[in-house]
Amino acid sequence: MSRNLDLNSLRSFVAVADAGGVTRAAGRLNLTQSAVSMQLKRLEESLGISLLDRSTRSVRPTAAGDRLLSYARRMLNLNDEAVAHISDSADVGVVVLGVPVDIVDPAIPQVLRQFRSEFPRIRVQLMAEHTIGLKQAFQHGDCHMILTTEKGCDQNGKTIAELPLMWIGPIDGQAWEETPVPLALGKTCVFRGHALRALEREGVEWEVVLEAAAHRAIEAAVSADLAVELLLKGTQPSHFELIDHGGKLPDLDTWQINVYRVQDQSKRVLDRLEDMLKHAFQEMQKSSA
Repeated sequence: MSRNLDLNSLRSFVAVADAGGVTRAAGRLNLTQSAVSMQLKRLEESLGISLLDRSTRSVRPTAAGDRLLSYARRMLNLNDEAVAHISDSADVGVVVLGVPVDIVDPAIPQVLRQFRSEFPRIRVQLMAEHTIGLKQAFQHGDCHMILTTEKGCDQNGKTIAELPLMWIGPIDGQAWEETPVPLALGKTCVFRGHALRALEREGVEWEVVLEAAAHRAIEAAVSADLAVELLLKGTQPSHFELIDHGGKLPDLDTWQINVYRVQDQSKRVLDRLEDMLKHAFQEMQKSSA
């Protein structure tokens, strides 16, 4: 008597194999950990074999699991392709996108509008955080895709643009001329250490007058001309400007904008979102050249 494989169970099996654990897989699938575990148990019982080696910290497929994995991927891809061609319900769901809080404007609102026009039935949940927090969230399976600002790129990421780091102040502001230079910095801002080392290397006196977790607080201090901040060129608000300091402040390096994404979600949808993000930030890169 023939046995039928449950596609939902196969999808959970592939997600666990790719993520290396049930908890991360559950986050990527928007399911509870118990639901994923139950689907795996049902799949193993239906086949009468063990598919996952749970004896180590990272869950890995057994030899039988490896053999099933290639079939499972093909079956899921064929299923998704068939649904996409015969039903308009294929592109339905939620995508969690993480973006560093200081590069949300102006690119991300434009991308989200474009994405919604192409995928009206997919809801994007935007997570705005600093790079450190976003990479942790991605590792925990809390995001489908994240952007980061980094010097370099991890092996599983991809660089989509490079932008110079700049000193930013309000239009016609004068805070940058003060000694020591007043700074407004994020508590976990990745630019912080780089900028402070540059100031010390050039012998420029500085003082952190505001240290905040909320970027809006930093923006308020800079708007009041109480301090200067650090932003990638092209991401500054319209009421801010690049400080023409004439060499009083050190020049800062170029930083990479990287994308990290899961591989077990709708490939077409995430491919398109990545393309939109890449285009938006590469246009910004061209303008900053």
